[in-house]
Amino acid sequence: MRVFLKIEYDGTNYCGWQIQPNGVTVQEEIEKAILTLTGEKVNLVGSGRTDSGVHAEGQVAHFDTDSSIPAEKFAPALNGLLPDDIKIILSKRADDGFHARFSAKRKTYRYLAYESEQPRPLYDRYMTKLAFKVDDKKMDEACKKFIGTHDFKCFLASGSQVKDTVREIYSAKVERDGDKICFTVCGNGFLYNMVRIMMGTLIKVGEGKLSASEVESVLEKGERINAGATMPPRGLTLLSVEYD
Repeated sequence: MRVFLKIEYDGTNYCGWQIQPNGVTVQEEIEKAILTLTGEKVNLVGSGRTDSGVHAEGQVAHFDTDSSIPAEKFAPALNGLLPDDIKIILSKRADDGFHARFSAKRKTYRYLAYESEQPRPLYDRYMTKLAFKVDDKKMDEACKKFIGTHDFKCFLASGSQVKDTVREIYSAKVERDGDKICFTVCGNGFLYNMVRIMMGTLIKVGEGKLSASEVESVLEKGERINAGATMPPRGLTLLSVEYD
């Protein structure tokens, strides 16, 4: 039986999604819980990696099991074994051909920042502090330049080895809620650090250091040095993964 999991986690205390030798990861914690529950050592396949410190509201994963536990019962059973900052929101039986990574059609990410001269303890776990005001209207105008099919190699972390850097962005917007700035983007896939670099570029626009038309030029030139900084991981959340 193949089981579908929708997972929510606070990534603050984890070295990302994927199992690695030098730190505790989300995948590792869930696989350990499955082993305790079923006695099976499974390979939990995620829709994609999230970096150290990045959060998820709608990560998706699957695993295969010979257990007699009904698929829908895995969520409550695993939640009793998982730490408080990782929970299974939904479990259900998946078609045998379903693949959490390769079947995915769209992913949506959100990056949150806030404007303040002083740190805000209730914000800092999930947002990045900006010590200055930004023009959210200009940022929203600029992020529309991301929409469509482009080569996003300049929004890829330096040193990354990826053959295909072309991605399609379906929607992108910047919204303000008081002192909070929210960047939401949906696409068919994202490169390593891509959303964090997109946000860093939009921050430059919000500061007046880059215009909306220059964002288009950054894309066309394809040089990492022309894009913005890689924003801290704490502001990034994987909101959803869609398969239809």
